[in-house]
Amino acid sequence: MLQLRALRWRILTQPIQPIATGALFRATAVAFAANNVLPLRIGEVVRVWYLRRETGASAAALFGSVILERVFDALSVIALAALVVGLGGVGQNGALAQGALWLLPAALLPAALLVGLRAAPGRVAAAAGFLLRPLPERLAARIQDLLARFQEGLGALRTGWHLLAIAGYSAAIWLLGSTLPVLAGFWALDLELGSALGSLVAAWTTLVAVAVAVALPQAPGFFGPYHYAARLALTRHGFSPETAVAFGTLIHAVMWLTLTVLGLAVLRLRRTSLGEIGGLAGSSEDPAAR
Repeated sequence: MLQLRALRWRILTQPIQPIATGALFRATAVAFAANNVLPLRIGEVVRVWYLRRETGASAAALFGSVILERVFDALSVIALAALVVGLGGVGQNGALAQGALWLLPAALLPAALLVGLRAAPGRVAAAAGFLLRPLPERLAARIQDLLARFQEGLGALRTGWHLLAIAGYSAAIWLLGSTLPVLAGFWALDLELGSALGSLVAAWTTLVAVAVAVALPQAPGFFGPYHYAARLALTRHGFSPETAVAFGTLIHAVMWLTLTVLGLAVLRLRRTSLGEIGGLAGSSEDPAAR
């Protein structure tokens, strides 16, 4: 899954500067580890900070690519929820559909802003200049400069081929990289779902429920919301609450341990300490300052 995310991020960062897939993979691994041990989903900030340190790329532009990536993930979850509802029926997964709809404005509003920045940057800059007039001139100029560099990270929207490639990687991330561990969990616990299609629908239901549950900044590692989401999803497929929680605990423990160890190994090999990242989380320094 991390490799697929790194390959997708490579397309998103191409307009900023050529970046090796290895550097993108390391930054992604460190970000997942940071989300597992630090609060408030600081991993999104950490991976920009880490990649800027390795490559010297503009942090503001990298943030643009990260936000674009999050938009594609949100749209992927919504599409997956629609697929589940279509295969399993609205009656069984009504709560799931409602949760996915909650993500709709969180995906469409940033998407509209990003498209506006890409399609009509002059108008957006003029509107920003008007809104920034009450601020001190130096601060307003600083924000305008950050907005211009942020726009660099939206270059992946430039052609239909880029959008198609990003959409293809997004589908692979959710339908392959994220689905296989859930199916492996069903197999490990010998959970019978009647058919291969039934197993896929249950896996996708779980993925959507977990994605909605962990969407907001919260405690490190998503302990609690992750297990509640798994329970909510699998009890709708006929499993007892105890079995559903056991499944959520197993999958969460394996994923948490694997991603955390991998991220910490990257930090060790690159001679970066977890304390350094923790200092970033607790500092007031603007990570997009350069």
